[in-house]
Amino acid sequence: MRLNTLVIALLIAMPMAAAKKSKTEAPIRVACVGNSVTYGYGLRNRDRDAYPVRLQEMLDEHYGSGRFVVGNFGRSGATLLYKGHRPYIQQPEFHQALEFKPDWVVIHLGLNDTDPRDWPDWKEGFIPDYRALIDSFRVVNPEARIAICLMTPIFDRHARFQSGTRDWHAQIQDAIRKVATGANVQIIDLYTPLHSRPDLFPDALHPNPEGAKILATTVYGALTGDYGGLKLPVLYSNGMVLPRNEHLLVEGRANARQHVQAVLSKDGKVVKESGAFTRADGSWSVELDHMQAGGPYTLTLTSKPLPPSDYQLYYPKHYPYDLLALKPKNKKASQIETLTIDSIWFGDVWLASGQSNMELRVDQCNTLDQDLADARRLSQRIHLYNMPARARTDAVEWPDSVLRFTNALQHMDFQGWTAATPEAVARFSAVAFNFARVLADSLEDVPIGIICNAVGGSTTESWVDRSTLEWELPNILSDWRNGDYGQPWARGRMTQNIALALDKESASYNTLQRHPYDPAYLFEAAVAPLEHYPIKGVLWYQGESNAHNIELHERLFTLLEQSWRDFFARRWHCEFQKKPSLPFYVVQLSSLPRPSWPAFRNSQRRLAEKLPDTWMAVSSDVGDAADVHYRTKRPVGERLALQALCHTYGKTIESEGPTLSSAVNGQNHTVALRFEHADGLTCSRGFEIAGHDGLFYPATIKIEGNKIILSSPSVDYPAYVRYGWQGFTDADLRNAAGLPASTFMTKVPFYEEQE
Repeated sequence: MRLNTLVIALLIAMPMAAAKKSKTEAPIRVACVGNSVTYGYGLRNRDRDAYPVRLQEMLDEHYGSGRFVVGNFGRSGATLLYKGHRPYIQQPEFHQALEFKPDWVVIHLGLNDTDPRDWPDWKEGFIPDYRALIDSFRVVNPEARIAICLMTPIFDRHARFQSGTRDWHAQIQDAIRKVATGANVQIIDLYTPLHSRPDLFPDALHPNPEGAKILATTVYGALTGDYGGLKLPVLYSNGMVLPRNEHLLVEGRANARQHVQAVLSKDGKVVKESGAFTRADGSWSVELDHMQAGGPYTLTLTSKPLPPSDYQLYYPKHYPYDLLALKPKNKKASQIETLTIDSIWFGDVWLASGQSNMELRVDQCNTLDQDLADARRLSQRIHLYNMPARARTDAVEWPDSVLRFTNALQHMDFQGWTAATPEAVARFSAVAFNFARVLADSLEDVPIGIICNAVGGSTTESWVDRSTLEWELPNILSDWRNGDYGQPWARGRMTQNIALALDKESASYNTLQRHPYDPAYLFEAAVAPLEHYPIKGVLWYQGESNAHNIELHERLFTLLEQSWRDFFARRWHCEFQKKPSLPFYVVQLSSLPRPSWPAFRNSQRRLAEKLPDTWMAVSSDVGDAADVHYRTKRPVGERLALQALCHTYGKTIESEGPTLSSAVNGQNHTVALRFEHADGLTCSRGFEIAGHDGLFYPATIKIEGNKIILSSPSVDYPAYVRYGWQGFTDADLRNAAGLPASTFMTKVPFYEEQE
């Protein structure tokens, strides 16, 4: 590997590294090399809060004072590029870092290379320049352990975010990964732990003290391999449901250089065993292949350190340090740990999400007695995981405690798995429970798990991940509360909830306070914690808070499906496995006298027809003209279940209401509509027709098999037809299965178009 000429000259002028020191006689010297983020720019007390200072504290706490010496060699504005506007190798901190003769080096550079003075012209030098920088530390200490960092985020509020910084930041991250591979050094991800916390970056670039602490925690774990021991995602708990009949990976975290053993047993007898080694970031996954439906099972997970003789066999030199050799004060790193999960069932798991009509509980609905009777009958076959919000978005000002846990992405209450007892069902989503009820009755001996994380009033944009919005719709992230993207009601409610938010350092209003309606917030707080949990599909009931802007919602919902499919597909690790498309079953908005709702329902219908693996359940016939939270939710859950049974489970059943297939001009100034799913059509009202002037009049209805003939004395030549086109509609087109038709509008072709 060639060294940059300037670096060679600098190194020749320096004394060579001292003889190899004994790790038992001298402290391990850790050099934190970087730019302003490493330096601690923007921190009022950088000598206390900069991440290298915090890293020193953590190492002292866990391994004893004197075992490590951490040096901060950050330089504000420094570039990695040697031809950049402020090359790090020309700064005094670079010389000081070399003179420090570090044993471990942590390099975090690249953020300033996103400057238009640097990356566009000099990007070809980034990889060779980074390799030369790494080699410079290897010259002064051939035994040095090097770690390079994926950069911390730059958020959308940055002035140059859309003019190039976003794109160049991503390109530099990719270059850093290539450097790590080529130079055989450890890579530390500083991006992922902070990308969901824009509230910790006052200027969109530099973290505040809490953000610096997260940086230090991330670097500490990567250097030492100490990730706090054996852990499982929050949904992996007693009573859980895992998918049947598929390749299954159970995932978790543990300390580095550990062997994790999984033993699945039933009635005290071992059914399956599987093992894995933890990766450098502490992650691990074990296989539990193709279990048939049933249970209960017990899963026992054991983590223990690998014998030292196995270290070189399984781990490269630059992987996290030998915890046993460091002899931490906390002996947990060298102990065997065990976690046990009881009452595991193998079946199908569904995720129910959205806003208040999905959130509405069984005990708030008019079929309470019937639903609770079903719960008693099916309590051992349906398993619930409720994730209600810890604070409701009612018309109140939130106290400081709520504001703080909301910022920390702790807005959801993870209540754990429970059997569908009447007590649990009463507090659970009525739509979700009735969906699960129909599945449990229809699928013999298949346990059904249902997770509900709906949040009242939530917006579509709040459920889309940040990266997707940054690349596909970045403007929605910019000052959402004062812009035109969010519905005025939602923006007003958010403003009321966070009115008491204060920045502790400045004692002024905190403009970065988070709220569940914010773009990306609920993905980060309510979806990301599911950590790719193996769900069968999604039930979605949302849109009331986005009905003000149909065109925007069409973009957002398309992005939401893309976002969730990408997220949940990440559990399919094997290249040879087909990654099934995650199905979405959507509830169309119901009836309410709001002007935009007919067109919004029609838009939902068109989305369901256009988007892959997306189907819709109609609810307009059960709405309440005086209440957006109508109480008849049982048939809505049943209709979603019919769609799932048909399209996911392949049952030959009727799952759709009448669906328009064609419209043609008929005789005597009529229009003839032909329908699918049309056995036993009935209809007495709800249709309107218009001529080319666009003025609609109620239509006379005549049913002929799967056709409906419409006419009006006020329309000589029908050109348009619409159905159910009122906010609150009493339109009653149904088929023999009792399933209602969707609101729709269509244009009637001219005679020559028909020919």
